[in-house]
Amino acid sequence: MKLNKYIIMTLIGGASFTSCNDFLEVESPSQFDTNYVFNTESDALKVLLGAYVEFDQDPFSSRMANVWAQNTDVECIAPGDKPDGSRRDVWSLQAGLLENFGDVKKAWDSNYLAIDRANQVIEGLAGKSEPAMKALLAEAHCLRAHRYWMVCNTWGDVPYFAESAKAGMELDLPKTDKNIIFTKEIQALVDHEADLAFSDVHSAGVERMNRDFALGLIARLSLFRAGYGMTADGTMKRADDYLDVTSEDLTVTYTIDGVEKKASTSKDYYQLAKDYCQKLISLKDRDLNPDFKDVFKKQCEFVTTPGGEILFEVAHVEGNGGDVCWCIGQTVTGGSKGTTTIQVNLSPAYYISFDDKDLRRDVTCTIVKYTNDNYQEVDNITSMAVGKWSRMMMTSEPGASSSKGTGVNWPLMRYSDVLLMLAEAENELNGPTELAKAQLKKVRARAFAAEDHVAKVESYVNGLTGKEQFFEAIVDERAWEFGGEALRKYDLARWNIYGKKIVETKEILTQMGRASVEEFQGEAGVQPYLNLARKLYYNRTNGLISFLNDKYALAPEEEPAETVGSADLDKAENAGKYASVNFTAALIRALTAKDPATGEEYKTGEYEPANYIKNCYRGYTDPTGQSAVPYLIPIGAETVANSTVLNNEGYGHVRTSN
Repeated sequence: MKLNKYIIMTLIGGASFTSCNDFLEVESPSQFDTNYVFNTESDALKVLLGAYVEFDQDPFSSRMANVWAQNTDVECIAPGDKPDGSRRDVWSLQAGLLENFGDVKKAWDSNYLAIDRANQVIEGLAGKSEPAMKALLAEAHCLRAHRYWMVCNTWGDVPYFAESAKAGMELDLPKTDKNIIFTKEIQALVDHEADLAFSDVHSAGVERMNRDFALGLIARLSLFRAGYGMTADGTMKRADDYLDVTSEDLTVTYTIDGVEKKASTSKDYYQLAKDYCQKLISLKDRDLNPDFKDVFKKQCEFVTTPGGEILFEVAHVEGNGGDVCWCIGQTVTGGSKGTTTIQVNLSPAYYISFDDKDLRRDVTCTIVKYTNDNYQEVDNITSMAVGKWSRMMMTSEPGASSSKGTGVNWPLMRYSDVLLMLAEAENELNGPTELAKAQLKKVRARAFAAEDHVAKVESYVNGLTGKEQFFEAIVDERAWEFGGEALRKYDLARWNIYGKKIVETKEILTQMGRASVEEFQGEAGVQPYLNLARKLYYNRTNGLISFLNDKYALAPEEEPAETVGSADLDKAENAGKYASVNFTAALIRALTAKDPATGEEYKTGEYEPANYIKNCYRGYTDPTGQSAVPYLIPIGAETVANSTVLNNEGYGHVRTSN
């Protein structure tokens, strides 16, 4: 990977420039004269790469990139029965309890350190006229904008630093509204994106921020600026609902096709998103990879494709950083490629939501895990992993004892995202026009075999006749396209449907479980799920698993007459036999009690949803799904203690341990 040698150089050499490593304190004043540092492209690049280094650290690769982007209707992993003061409280939507969780402060400091390093470059290169310097300046703006997008998604309103930390400077800043931050960062990107090179001519391809990504990031930030976010009073609002959006702080000025425009209102920002999606398409259109699996397989093979589907992917150094195929990906518990500690799962409700012919489902979702090279087992349905990445696809040989630091890159934006953002923005502005439908068709066309296009692409999309119906289709399509890519949590928040989706998911999972119990099968709620399998049956050939059924119940005459344990499948006398794993039956729990006379345990005949359903969204208790979901993380207690202006009051934080 082209960027890695530069990252290694920066890591070894250290940051010989100003940092605000403790967020509120300046340390290590610059050892170089600023004019010298930013007078040559190579030295300016070293400072810029200092911002990239923070992508290689745990706060990003093991936390913000994916692990904290749960629990939703898509990415969903079960915490324990009670809060435990760790990342699991983020999953249960009880992150308000984590003020003293060390990883929160580390993530806060890491983000602001990256922002400060980007600011150093922005200041050092201001006024430079050389194309190479202007490109580095634009890249620094891109890095800063993306960091602020992550920071605002994680903490909400935060301090906004538009210049680097310096001795004597007031660093104890109050919070700035996230919509003002989004506005300022969009304006900076609009002003500088044209100085960036497209990835197919950029020296580092897709492993450094490029014009492809910058144009897409403008659209992404614009949709967030147009949408909802958590406010200090604990409710979800758009900027239009509580701010004077006509103010300069909330207005972006830009020019498209020679026409100057201004964006202030939510509607304006949908137009801005549309304009910049179309700008990227007009300047650098491309086809989606016809093989959905290959997009992610290439990442595991350390192959990048400048000008291809991935607009920008975070470059990681093997053995040093990157937790793709460790905390996210297919589960691997043994073998020559090392092991995983999976911390991102997918909801069974998400799995059954796919069309049966959607080729993305079996790429995205898997309950098959490797326990050794070329030897597979089947996991529980509530431990469904993200199949897009797997250690077993890695072309390197990290060794049996390896775990973290795989070096597999993490995608921050794909071209299909641009297409769906355009479809969404156009629908918000004008309803489901042919322009909006054309983008949705492009994405779905890759998801289905050619012989299914008439029914699954053309008829499906053409049948979406109303604005709300098309919006719901976009909500679904983004789930199917980006499962496991850590976009869903923040999409649900900006759409203000997070609570609705939690309630829907819990209901689906509960009824799936009840459908597995005969006495409940006459209930109206379980009817849509009666065709689902109570159990999945599988066998193993030459170490590899194959399923008799994927999600549907088998007819009685098709069910195996005899099943054996998974470990017994390899015995010669069991050739052709099947083992089983609970499917819908895993989502319900039969209650038991003890006979007071004998002490024996017996079933009471009563049932309740499985602990998985009860625990996954424990911090959200509104059965209507109308109230705000507490998705933000508090600022670390030490950071608050060191400040005279920061606190964690409001913002919907759940601090109960129930």
